[in-house]
Amino acid sequence: MRIKTVKLKLRREHLERLMIGGAAALVLFLAARGSQVPMVEVPYPETTEEVNTIAQTQTPTQRTTIFYKDGNGYLVPVTMEVPQQEGIAKATLSLLTSSPVNDIEAASLGLLTVAPAGTTYELDIADGRARVNLSAEALNTADAAAEAAMVDAIVQTLTSFDTVETVEFLIDGQTRETLTHGTPVSGSFTGGSVNLESVDASASLSGAETVTLYFPDEGGRLLVPVTRTVWGEADLGTAVFELLKGPKEDSGLERALPEDCALIDVSVKDGAAVINLSKEFEQVLSQSDGGKRALRAMMLTCTRFPGVERVEILLEGQPYTVEGMESKPTFVNSATEIEAWFPGVMEFE
Repeated sequence: MRIKTVKLKLRREHLERLMIGGAAALVLFLAARGSQVPMVEVPYPETTEEVNTIAQTQTPTQRTTIFYKDGNGYLVPVTMEVPQQEGIAKATLSLLTSSPVNDIEAASLGLLTVAPAGTTYELDIADGRARVNLSAEALNTADAAAEAAMVDAIVQTLTSFDTVETVEFLIDGQTRETLTHGTPVSGSFTGGSVNLESVDASASLSGAETVTLYFPDEGGRLLVPVTRTVWGEADLGTAVFELLKGPKEDSGLERALPEDCALIDVSVKDGAAVINLSKEFEQVLSQSDGGKRALRAMMLTCTRFPGVERVEILLEGQPYTVEGMESKPTFVNSATEIEAWFPGVMEFE
């Protein structure tokens, strides 16, 4: 028998159930060894219902967004429910650190944690500024790319909170210019420009601006934000045009919209981005998820612009009704939604 594919899907409640099962196994092991070791009494749930009751938490939850890393090095925002608590920003940062529980949490979504094992955080937020003190373990990243991803993930995660506009770093209580592999950590950092696409080194950046686009990852499980450099005005029309162009070749990302779909016109009216497209747009509805990822990619790209709260589609000038585009998305990727659409599977042969 050869393992063909393994997709790991273990949530925190699954871990609790494993711990319960492990405790029961320990009782049996100790009993088998007789008097060599003292007996330890551990409660043994007798039914599945009892296990489920123990595993369930009664703590109220609240929504937070964390930036994980995918296999291609992109930072990916995931919104999840965590136990309600004071210091939610610090608790969210703790999810970035590699640990058995955090790594399984990220792996269940097809993602990776970004901070080295043992990294802890002290956090002070005041007047829109977050000062985060990383423990010395943060200096143990594998290389420059991992180091830069950790710093950017911390900045993006913190600035996703309404109370944070800028982020400053301390390392083990001290200010530093750079980390181990040269990533700058001095001064103030702002969020927004995540996963900046590279540009030709010979290109002049005079007059260049950026737009943020959203593309599905390989397999279409997640939406990945990409910051693209454009020459000219970075307006709504430019963003939609760039979204239609698709991701860069060899990026590891997929197109959100059909390759042969053409943009006819874009306008904003009464809070809606009115986008007039060629009839090829209809192909998105035949995608495996009914076009949900593609439509959300378009909505996220458009609603980043001031005054745009929803998207209306025209097909060659005629109104085209698509469900789910009536209001601005509240998240990019939802952990619960990902698991509902793409349940974990083990295949053997």
